[in-house]
Amino acid sequence: MRVSTRSDYGLRALIELAGHYGRGPLQSSEIAIRRHIPEQYLDQLLTSLRKSGFIRSVRGPAGGHELVRNPEEITVREVIESLEGSLSPIAWLDEPPELTDHPHHCGQREIWERIRGATEEILGSYSIADLLEREPSATTGRYVI
Repeated sequence: MRVSTRSDYGLRALIELAGHYGRGPLQSSEIAIRRHIPEQYLDQLLTSLRKSGFIRSVRGPAGGHELVRNPEEITVREVIESLEGSLSPIAWLDEPPELTDHPHHCGQREIWERIRGATEEILGSYSIADLLEREPSATTGRYVI
């Protein structure tokens, strides 16, 4: 599995918002600067994260973006699946047998299912709060929760 820039930047943005959780919204320009994300790309990601129910946007001079849920309740798996789709290493694994031309009972199936299962388990075992906790405080320039 290769994590795209979309997921990398999406996780970075959520980690930044987690560091500010419960203290009101952060402006996208602040997130972009602190997390080294191009602001135009970040705006697109924030829209996707809002539509997926991870954040809310607040308008006005004191507005910005904030997490809707506690960072401990948001898993890395949820975020990546919302931004990328399925975690299956091969597309036909998610397709019903009648909609694919690939035989569903083949020699490869077991390994791809095991890879998908392991990936889902590992990514589901980490929360955004876990990632925030692992950030080196000397380089983040953020708040400690």
